[in-house]
Amino acid sequence: MATTQTFRIVTSEPRRFANPSPLGLSAFAVTTFVLSCVNMHVRGETKPNIAVPLAFGYGGLVQLLAGMWEMAVGNTFGATALSSYGGFWIAYGILLTPTWNTLGADGPYEGDTGSVMGFFLTAWWIFTTMLLICTLKSSFAFFFLFFAVDMTFLLLACESYASDLGNETARSGLQQAAGFFGLLASFLAWYNALAGMQDSSNSFFRVPMFHFPWSDAGMQMRKERAQHDLA
Repeated sequence: MATTQTFRIVTSEPRRFANPSPLGLSAFAVTTFVLSCVNMHVRGETKPNIAVPLAFGYGGLVQLLAGMWEMAVGNTFGATALSSYGGFWIAYGILLTPTWNTLGADGPYEGDTGSVMGFFLTAWWIFTTMLLICTLKSSFAFFFLFFAVDMTFLLLACESYASDLGNETARSGLQQAAGFFGLLASFLAWYNALAGMQDSSNSFFRVPMFHFPWSDAGMQMRKERAQHDLA
């Protein structure tokens, strides 16, 4: 007797990935906050070594991993920004690690590191300016985050060049100004991270992002408002 078999195809729902941006932004914020406090000479502290563990562990490794997950969810901008800044923090940690002796008095530059650090920071300023341009159709909160980061790198680069010229007054002033913008960038990164984490399951309110009127989100909001007014 012939028998028939029915094969049931079991389909699973597409796997949903969490939003990796808040993790990457938080890693950036914490590491930048600590280093910027030192740059501003808060409570008289001037040595940046405390930032090394964060540069390797949180700002470096964790932010780099967040950038990799941005690739998985298809966010090219987030992948580029978070992975690159993760790489920056790892590189910065290496520069400050005595074992590599890159900046030491008996290192390859014999302690004369003003110009080369200026080159290093100028490259990151150029890269951040490129990212800043890509935020012009986002939101005020996101744009000013990258503006603050851009100013931080610019001022730190100028500080290095001033150090190379032996102008201690200008160097100290530029370092503290960079620290101010770094702190501003930290809080803006936390703000954007909070906005990315909040939803109806964990928060009674949502922090506003203040989308630019010409952004896709801003135009969509105006369209919905107009439709609501006509209803």
